[in-house]
Amino acid sequence: MKQSKTFIPTMRETPTDTEIASHQLLLRAGYIRQHASGIYHLLPLAKKVIRKIEAVIQEEMEKLEAVELAMPIMQSSSLLEQTGRWSTSEKELFKVQDHNGRQFAVGPSQEELITSLISAEVNSYKKLPLTVFQIASKFIDEQRPRHGLLRSREDIVKDAYSFHTSNESLQMKYDEMRQAYANIFARLNLQVREVVSLGDGMNQEPVHQFFSISDAGEEIIAYSDSSSYAATIETAEVNIDYKKSTELQKEIEQVDTKDLRTIKEVAAFLNVPSSKIIKTLIVKTEDGLVAVLIRGDHELNMEKLRSVVSSSKIEMASEEEVATILSCNVGSIGPVKLPIDLKVYADNAVASIVNGICGANINDVHLVNVNAERDYAVDQYADLRIIQEGDPSPDGKGTIRFAKGIDVGRVSKLGTIYSEALNASYVNEEGKEQPFVTGSYRIYISRIFSALVEQFNDANGIKWPKKLAPYDIHLLTINMNDEVQKQLSEELYHLLTSYRYNLLHDDRDERAGVKFSDADLIGLPIRLVVGKRASEGMIEVKFRDTGETVEWQKEEITEKLQSYFRE
Repeated sequence: MKQSKTFIPTMRETPTDTEIASHQLLLRAGYIRQHASGIYHLLPLAKKVIRKIEAVIQEEMEKLEAVELAMPIMQSSSLLEQTGRWSTSEKELFKVQDHNGRQFAVGPSQEELITSLISAEVNSYKKLPLTVFQIASKFIDEQRPRHGLLRSREDIVKDAYSFHTSNESLQMKYDEMRQAYANIFARLNLQVREVVSLGDGMNQEPVHQFFSISDAGEEIIAYSDSSSYAATIETAEVNIDYKKSTELQKEIEQVDTKDLRTIKEVAAFLNVPSSKIIKTLIVKTEDGLVAVLIRGDHELNMEKLRSVVSSSKIEMASEEEVATILSCNVGSIGPVKLPIDLKVYADNAVASIVNGICGANINDVHLVNVNAERDYAVDQYADLRIIQEGDPSPDGKGTIRFAKGIDVGRVSKLGTIYSEALNASYVNEEGKEQPFVTGSYRIYISRIFSALVEQFNDANGIKWPKKLAPYDIHLLTINMNDEVQKQLSEELYHLLTSYRYNLLHDDRDERAGVKFSDADLIGLPIRLVVGKRASEGMIEVKFRDTGETVEWQKEEITEKLQSYFRE
């Protein structure tokens, strides 16, 4: 491709409203342009890279005998109403209405759509298991679009769905998909960690999620520095045998703590570590209010608490709700003499506190030398806190470290959630109708595209791996008005295209500095420069990944290129 004939609008300056490398470089190198907040044009270079990513995914899906199809972008509201997502996902949905007043959602995800289709066409166990997938744009009304394609309103997504007669069959496909995803990311040279995380939407079961480790990520990953263990901080278990102090219990005392509002302030005033303080929180569940005790240097994990109290919805109680059971402000709550009917849950670490400090349930007063069983009761101890960096790894190997990650894929067991809601069933061997057992498997292609740029770049631009670059070779002619340079460039262009190399030929009438700068920004693996030594048949060669520059004779170009691309 002649660079003068294609569309690569590079930029000299970094846009002021960009924060991360991939967003900046994809704009500057002419891969994307913003249309509106969170909505982007994918320009020719971007399309070439994304097609290569899609090809890898398609190959791995076909190895699993998954079949590709295309589903409508618009979904009837009636399907989403049956599962409840029309109202529960209202903030995320783009909704439209046709001239007859019928309502539709613009492609958020396809669980309802594919389940309805398979239910209408597959009626016997003999046709199962079945796995289908598509690659298409997904639309979510992201409240705060940011970081370019990493948090946008339109994503290119591969979503696959499998249909089974049993959980055992689903588990087999689930494990195959996890391995396929590992293969995909390895082939893409993208460094990822597989973690256990929480389900979303209607699916609250744990899922396996894949994160590209990057400072541009918004999710915190807890991982072991000595094993493969990794999880989101919401799901990471805390596995610590807390040692209880052997100090003797002391008499309880009241202390005036007026104007002290935080754990840090109370700890400093009493000259004790935060770990001696018992933080009491009032939480609202589906069955009413409960009290939760957490050590002062720890944070409550709401998802762990939700599981322990068996409530699908939990949230911190408001000041008004607290006032209905206690006559003090939120900062003065403590576990001593709570209402008898208020159930008390405590994190495991609280059980080890001896002569602790807590609110007195009196404004601006704290209690010192508080002890469990003697001064307050706990209905249940459990792992209720967020894991911290430096904690021992839950698998017993190494220490927990934190890293940021970009969500690039996930595999989920949906079970019969959608099939039961949509009355989607098949006839089993006994002639009885049974709901499909289903799985969902998603890869975020446009995020992978950005995550690769986050991983492969330097101060001058992008550094694409050989197999993903939009072109194999960047051929630069320094002076297109020089007949010798022009002739040698044309010879190289025709020779290398005959060898099946995909070339981008910078034949523009631009200064050499502009061409070099644009080449570094675009980031093709190898650059061939035809310049002053063209009359000698000498070509300057630059390797983008290392920055190394050498010279090759025209006659040895094909042999050396074959060796380079075989590596």
